[in-house]
Amino acid sequence: MGDKVEKVVLGDRIVDSPCCLVTGEFGWSANMQRIMQAQALRDSSMSTFMVAKKTMELNAKHPIVQELHKKFTADANDKTVKDLVWLLYETSLLTSGFSLPEPTVFANRIHKLIKLGLSIYEDDSAADNSSSKKEEDMPPLEDAGDSNLMESVD
Repeated sequence: MGDKVEKVVLGDRIVDSPCCLVTGEFGWSANMQRIMQAQALRDSSMSTFMVAKKTMELNAKHPIVQELHKKFTADANDKTVKDLVWLLYETSLLTSGFSLPEPTVFANRIHKLIKLGLSIYEDDSAADNSSSKKEEDMPPLEDAGDSNLMESVD
């Protein structure tokens, strides 16, 4: 997970959920982090040292975690397992009160999961080629400069 979490531990206090994110004693809580990011005159250097160090706590008795462990031990390079782990991380971000850094990536993972549930199997290379082709067909965005959209209407 890289620098997204400080560490991943097996916990014994989670009952219903497969995982959760907890913050350390020092640093900002999820709510304080949202408040500080919304400040108009905030300094970016101030927020970097006070961002909460998150610990991902896994429920080893949960069926999802047990099945992910089985699939990971069978094939450590399985892309589906990696996507599911990231999906678990992002859902635990939401349930713990944090905001998603990239909501579109989360939405794409959910859409992929829905397709799998509906037995819609696409070739990933064909999907990548079609999306890159669509991006090439799109005209570049025009820079409006400093003018406001409402000013251009007037």
